[in-house]
Amino acid sequence: MAKINSNYLKLPGSYLFSTIGRKVREYKEIHPEADIIRLGIGDVTRPLSSAVIDALHSAVDEMGHEETFKGYAPDLGYEFLRNVIAEKDYKARGCDISPDEIFVSDGAKCDCGNIQEIFDTDNTIAVCDPVYPVYVDSNVMAGRTGEYDPQTERFKGVIYMPCERENGFVPKLPDEVPDLIYLCFPNNPTGAVIKKDMLQKWVDYANEHDSVILYDAAYEAFISEDDVPHSIYECDGAKDCAIEFRSFSKTAGFTGLRLGYTVIPRDLTAGGERLWPLWARRHGTKYNGAPYIVQRAGEAIYSDAGRAQVRETIAYYMSNAQVILDGLSKAGFEVSGGVNAPYIWLRTPDNMTSWDFFDYLLDKAHVVGTPGSGFGPHGEHYFRLTAFGSRENTVRAVERIVSM
Repeated sequence: MAKINSNYLKLPGSYLFSTIGRKVREYKEIHPEADIIRLGIGDVTRPLSSAVIDALHSAVDEMGHEETFKGYAPDLGYEFLRNVIAEKDYKARGCDISPDEIFVSDGAKCDCGNIQEIFDTDNTIAVCDPVYPVYVDSNVMAGRTGEYDPQTERFKGVIYMPCERENGFVPKLPDEVPDLIYLCFPNNPTGAVIKKDMLQKWVDYANEHDSVILYDAAYEAFISEDDVPHSIYECDGAKDCAIEFRSFSKTAGFTGLRLGYTVIPRDLTAGGERLWPLWARRHGTKYNGAPYIVQRAGEAIYSDAGRAQVRETIAYYMSNAQVILDGLSKAGFEVSGGVNAPYIWLRTPDNMTSWDFFDYLLDKAHVVGTPGSGFGPHGEHYFRLTAFGSRENTVRAVERIVSM
């Protein structure tokens, strides 16, 4: 008799953003006339840059000729992309990362969810609270956690690191030592960042305890302050304890194209075993590579024209963030984030629960955001708005919220 993976039954309800989508659909069925503005899911709205479009067209033309046609991509990704990533994203910042330590994929979300496969299920994980749900859910599915406790809204066997306004939404080093530490900066959902001296403490902590840091740097391109590190490898000793994830989705608008990469230093070990060969084996077995035309598009964002166009798009979104920050703070909301990240983290008014505020905002302003409690118990009484909408919709959304 076939049996299911019972670990999936530990997960309460549906994925956060699926629940949001369902609630919005149900509201639209009752109120078809409602003009809903969506500032919830972190999907981009600006079109691809001209440098990317030109690269796509050129690569598609190549696929139409026998002498330039491409089939399966190399396991790690094409050298032309890995070389430019190593040069522009790492060596330019003083990080000693080589092209063969870069694994090209179809996005950071998949890699963040899949990386746990190369680690034993006996490993304990530590996550920020609030946290991007994929980190926790993928470990639940693998059987690395205990049961879900509806009273605490936490899974047993997981070390939750509170991120509160009192500590700038940056977690403290945990007293209970984890094997795997998930960190995301600039942070999703709070928009908080970690300064280099504090990140160095995490690296030192991981090296002292033989832990591995899984560092999600998907939003590093939005950093505007000079003293905020773009990569964990800017810290001494990080190559001995850290894996880093990067994404083209928000940086260059590739949410529909799908492209990202993971960095695993060749000499990084866990339990005396090198992790690079394990991820290479998993990558080669379960993945056939991002399409050639998409990898050429990714290469294009590193050209002079591509970099300028990406900076322009990021500036557009960060201007939206400023509109939200200014408008809501003037209206008396407690807000943070939105300076080094495209997310604004606001305190719900009158101590409303996150989901009550979601319903209230949808009904009174026809604006969709993300309830903070969906990211963990310490997200309760908070709410996330994204800066990825159009300028017009962003301005309209703020006007509606302020006038409620």
